[in-house]
Amino acid sequence: MGSILKPKMPSLPPPAPLPEPPELTDEEKAKIKAEQDAIERRRKGRKSTILTGPLGIQESEETKLKTLLGE
Repeated sequence: MGSILKPKMPSLPPPAPLPEPPELTDEEKAKIKAEQDAIERRRKGRKSTILTGPLGIQESEETKLKTLLGE
């Protein structure tokens, strides 16, 4: 009912093509790889201190200790 009175939306223009990546020298590639490796090392260090995940505590059943009040 409302479509008769509303003007039609113009179509979107096609997306522009992506520019080609610049050529990198071997030195630049090595520098980028070293930076990415350093970032991975730092990220791994923080992950090892996190004890919970999206599904809760990530302990195996064998490592859980019984408490006096809980289980």
